[in-house]
Parts: sequence; structure tokens; C-alpha cells
Amino acid sequence: MNDYEQFIEDINKKTGIDLSQYKEAQMKRRLTSLREKRGYNDFRKYFQALSEDKELYEEFLQRMTINVSEFYRNPKRWHVLEEQILPRLYHENRKLKVWSAACSTGEEPYTISMVLSKFLPLKNIHVLATDIDESILERARNGFYPESSVKEVPKPMMDTFMKKEGSGYRVSDDLKKTVTFRKHNLLSDRFETGFDLIICRNVLIYFTEEAKDQLYHKFNQSLRTGGTFFVGSTEQIFNPSRYGFETEDTFFYKKID
Repeated sequence: MNDYEQFIEDINKKTGIDLSQYKEAQMKRRLTSLREKRGYNDFRKYFQALSEDKELYEEFLQRMTINVSEFYRNPKRWHVLEEQILPRLYHENRKLKVWSAACSTGEEPYTISMVLSKFLPLKNIHVLATDIDESILERARNGFYPESSVKEVPKPMMDTFMKKEGSGYRVSDDLKKTVTFRKHNLLSDRFETGFDLIICRNVLIYFTEEAKDQLYHKFNQSLRTGGTFFVGSTEQIFNPSRYGFETEDTFFYKKID
């Protein structure tokens, strides 16, 4: 076993995160860069340092997870969600159950709540938002974002839900109350069931084909029949029927069984 394979095994024991489920070339390149940047010659010494230094460990978690996000990322897809997908889901169930999986720093679940506010009063909006990294979830709960993150937010939504603060913007308390942030490991933790809508975007591309295969089945089981799975713009499912889905629109998949 080489030292990277040993590192994967040690990290799995320490955190429950199975790095072998991620594409090896991308993950190894990212972690080798970080390890060398911190002055460690091999993964054995790097793991030992992670075990003793909380800041180094938090940095590792943030680098391992991919925290690139913004409000209304790929705006045309959000328009499809608002104009085509949500009207059907809302017609079928007035108490929508929604999950933003691998939510990163919170831009996505807050965007979902903004869109849902066109259908429901805020007090009736409940979005579950999960991620593997607790420090990232704390940033999401804090709800402060740089100007670059909010550039796609429509003006009416900016005026209603965002307040200028220093060099950026803070999400309103009313919007914050619509989202529950929780730590969750997609690869190992149990999935809740009965969701009308699950959004998991720009994350699955980092997993191996075997891991993706498992996750598509788990997401399908987590949705009610007729519920929708919304993926990122590089994550088209080419054989959705294999997982019990049919294509509802580009990057939107409806559970059929």
C-alpha cells in the first residue's frame, strides 16, 4: 500500500469520508498540492499533522470538498425550475419538502427559498440543506456573501432578502429561517425520504462512476414518485430510466418508480 492509499484509509477511519469514492486523479492532485504547500513531503507526515492541528484539519476538509457556489448559478435553469417544475410540484403537494444536498456555503438553498417565495409564504418554506463540512455550514448559517456571489440575484429578490453590509451582503433573518443546515455525508449517511425536490449540483462530477451509480439510486429512493431531481450543468444523466427517472427538462429528472 502506497502512502496515498494509506492516507485514504486513515482519513476514512478518522472522519468516515471515503476518498476512494472520489475520482483519484483530481483528488490526489488537489491534496498533493495542499500537502506540499504546507511543507509535508509525504501523506503519512501530513496525516499526522492533520490529527494534531485543528486549523490544518479544517483546511483539509475545505480543500477536499468543492466550495464554489453563487446565487442563481446558471440562471436559465432556475427559470425552468420556477416556470415549469415548481408549478407542477406545488399543484401536487402544497407542503413542498425540499433538500439541497452538498449545499456548500448556502447560496443554493437560499436561492431555492427565494424562488419558493413566489409560491409560498416564508413561514411555510422549509428547505433542508446539508454538507459534509461543518465549518462551511457555519458560514452558510451566517449568511454573509461577497458582491461576486449575488450578481445573478434578480433585483426584486435583492431588495427583499439582501441587505448591504460592508463589502458584501447579508441574507435577511426571515430567509435564514426557511433553511435548516445539517451535517451529512452523501456516501455513508442515511437519506431522508418523501422529498418533492432534491437539488444536488456540481458535486457528483467529482465522484467515481460506481459512487455516482449508488447515489443516483439513493436519490431516487429519497424522492416521492413524481418528485424531481435537479443536477448541475455538467452532470447530465444519460440513462435516467436505469435509476427510475425520466427527463423532465435538461438537468431535471422526474421519479417514475
